[in-house]
Amino acid sequence: MKGTVVRAFGGFFAVDSEEGTVECKARGVFRKQKVSILVGDVVEWDAVSSTDGVVTEGLITKVEPRQTHLIRPPIANCNQAVLVFSALSPDFHSHLLDCTLISAEAEGLRTAIVLSKVDLISDEQATKLVEPYVQAGYKVVFVGSQDGTGVAKVRALLQGKISVFAGPSGAGKSSLANRIAPELGLKMGKISDKSRRGKHTTTHVELFRLENETYVADAPGFSQINVELPSEELRTYFPEFMLVSNDCEYRGCLHIDEENCAVKEAVQSGRIASKRYESYRTLYEHVRLKEERKY
Repeated sequence: MKGTVVRAFGGFFAVDSEEGTVECKARGVFRKQKVSILVGDVVEWDAVSSTDGVVTEGLITKVEPRQTHLIRPPIANCNQAVLVFSALSPDFHSHLLDCTLISAEAEGLRTAIVLSKVDLISDEQATKLVEPYVQAGYKVVFVGSQDGTGVAKVRALLQGKISVFAGPSGAGKSSLANRIAPELGLKMGKISDKSRRGKHTTTHVELFRLENETYVADAPGFSQINVELPSEELRTYFPEFMLVSNDCEYRGCLHIDEENCAVKEAVQSGRIASKRYESYRTLYEHVRLKEERKY
């Protein structure tokens, strides 16, 4: 039988399959071969014991090859990051969004941006916040904090995928997950009045099944991953740059100090958002500094 590991705890694995969710152990050979089993792994398993015809315990016999493997949090076969950033409380953080987009895409994940709490600001303000991302071709969904606006659109994005919610604490990730599927029972993070930042309410990685082949990862820590890319590759993670970079005078133009740079010209003309370009420069300088310290 095949199933998906949805939870790992103390040497046991909860496997979601046609038999329901079954608690399984892993064959000892996996430990000898140093094969780790992760949440999100597709596995083959055999029934070990049952009660009244219902399987109560299983044994994992095989782990299928992984499509993706996130290190932090440790999730296998995740293929989408839903980046939840609030319009207000906490304030929208465009540079953190840029870093999270790059981190997710570098892991091979498709991305979608959710701007939460849009009912706390005007429609015009909400549109202005995400205009650079819409302009760059990203999928953006507006979600209200009270009226359920946009929740159905987010649920549609999740269909047939293993998705991880990412974004700053307090942006409403757990709250959104609850509204998408109240049966998940995720606890909404509380905002600290002192720091205006959310507190993590989860301590381990777990997948929640919405329906066939549709899972959501409740995974603290994803938004803290760092951008670990060579500085010269960063420009390729800004899709709006790639649309005009062929017109740069220099092949391999980094869009920093080069003359006759089509990207910088596009920024000056307003075709590329200046905020996105400044975010790129900030990130580039940060990564370059780390590289110089290495050597």
